[in-house]
Amino acid sequence: MIRRREVSAREVVDAHLDRIGRVNPSVNAIVTLVPERARRDAEHADAVSKRGGTVGALHGVPVAHKDLLDTAGIRTTYGSPLFARHEPDTDALIVTRMRAAGAITLGKTNVPEFGAGSQTFNPVFGPTRNPYDLTRTCGGSSGGAAVALACGMVPIADGSDTGGSLRNPAAFCNVVGLRPSPGRVPGAPGTWSPLTVGGPMARTVADAALLLSVIAGPDARHPLSIDESGAHFHFPLGRDVTGLRVAWWRGLGGVPFEPEIRRVVNESRAVFESLGCVVDEAEPDFAGIDDAFLTLRHLAFHAEYAPLARAHPELVKDTVRWEIAEAERRTSADVARALARQARLYDDVRRFFERHDYFVLPVTQVAPFDVSVPYPTVIDGTPMATYVDWMRSCWYVSFMACPAISVPGGFTADGLPVGLQIVGRHRGDWGLLQIAHAFEQATGHGKRRPPVVTSPPTGRS
Repeated sequence: MIRRREVSAREVVDAHLDRIGRVNPSVNAIVTLVPERARRDAEHADAVSKRGGTVGALHGVPVAHKDLLDTAGIRTTYGSPLFARHEPDTDALIVTRMRAAGAITLGKTNVPEFGAGSQTFNPVFGPTRNPYDLTRTCGGSSGGAAVALACGMVPIADGSDTGGSLRNPAAFCNVVGLRPSPGRVPGAPGTWSPLTVGGPMARTVADAALLLSVIAGPDARHPLSIDESGAHFHFPLGRDVTGLRVAWWRGLGGVPFEPEIRRVVNESRAVFESLGCVVDEAEPDFAGIDDAFLTLRHLAFHAEYAPLARAHPELVKDTVRWEIAEAERRTSADVARALARQARLYDDVRRFFERHDYFVLPVTQVAPFDVSVPYPTVIDGTPMATYVDWMRSCWYVSFMACPAISVPGGFTADGLPVGLQIVGRHRGDWGLLQIAHAFEQATGHGKRRPPVVTSPPTGRS
């Protein structure tokens, strides 16, 4: 509509700012807002259009960036009181690429402190609430982004994912979250780890693919960077999926799931069969993944946050301090075993995808839970030992080093969203988007909007 001049970028920005003003007080998804800057940028975009200038793929599209991503001149807190007034001097690469494509920044979306955990709350801004039930969590760590999308406060959003942070909140909020292949969207300069990736979130698979087309592409500062342009992700996604071999999850070696999650996800098997896919029960061998993933996760937290935790222990939350302490407890032999298990899983998964084209399983083990609860401690009678145990259905997949997507998969009997997770071959992001699009079009689950949008309560923050 902007390209056809049916609406101006300024009108689009104003419409989204109006939605934020009406709905955000109920859900607390956008925590820093820069409306005057956004309006100036929109007016500049409109001036470029009138002159017939070159416009990018996101020309005039309003966005909000995850509060873990640096934004030059815009407050970036990482959810920590230590950075409550922090304004970076430079933009993160994802932000740079989105703005270069014409996106207009409205502000920042809420996160857990330092992104630790799949429940979005922090001492700076408080919790973000699920728009389908304001008493429930939206997940995390890209929770503010997922809620902003579900509520129509932004049309696309960026996020990041180590143990499920793009996929979990997408599942809890009935939107799309893509964890791309490691290196597809270059992250922090110099890192060799495939565990943390940046990626797109949107209300449809096609919109997620559009954003991926902008943020994907090589960067010489990232050693895992994939030397392929992101431009081809802008192509139409439609294709015939007849004959594709879908491996249906068996239970991930005994990982507990709530019965409603099992029911809703397993009902989707018939959708793939109706599309002509060949569906068989199969999954990789995840034995030993728990200790290996956690060991490498602990190391990453230690490298990033140990100096801060030592200097200000009272201002760093307990789960981050636990990650650091666990890293210091591990030995070099523990790290060697973790890396060896990571290598074996890669080879196992390579052979698994010689027999199957895609792997389907739930995104989460639970439905959205009470927003006042930091994390589930029991699932279907099984105690959770740590604050991330309840997300094994996501971080098992992270350890596979394959692209994975969360698409709306249906609703519980209580009307809470459930996400379906589809995993593709190593670097098979394009095919993954295509089959996710086919499932989305066949079901229409993502069209169901949250009640807070049509009749938002007042006085809630």
